[in-house]
This record gives sequence, C-alpha cells and structure tokens, in this order.
Amino acid sequence: MKNADIRALSIEDLKTQIKTEQASGQSLRFAHAISPLENPIRLKQSRKNVARLLTELTRRENEQANNTAN
Repeated sequence: MKNADIRALSIEDLKTQIKTEQASGQSLRFAHAISPLENPIRLKQSRKNVARLLTELTRRENEQANNTAN
C-alpha cells in the first residue's frame, strides 16, 4: 500500500486496515514458522505497512487534537 493510498483513507478505514494488516501479518508469521514462505519478504512488507498505517493514524489524531485545542 502506497502512502498516497493511505492518506486517502478515513480514520475509520485506517483502523480497519490496521487490524486487517496485523491479522495478515500474524498468519504469515505462523505459516512461516510451520514451513518457510515462498517469499519471506512479505513479512517485512507487512510490518512496514502496519507502521505506515499507524504513523498516518497518529498524525491525524495529533492534528485533530491540535485543531480542537486552538
């Protein structure tokens, strides 16, 4: 998922996408523990996607907090 795609999501969509990506990453880790994945880079990509989503969510929440404080 690209940053432009992430910025286009609403806060609710971000939260949903985070849960989905975390569940996907967990299932990838379990699958990799049982037998090696064909493409283990997917684990790294999944972690990075979660981090990108969480970063955008935090940025928006801070932005909202600053707007309401002013």
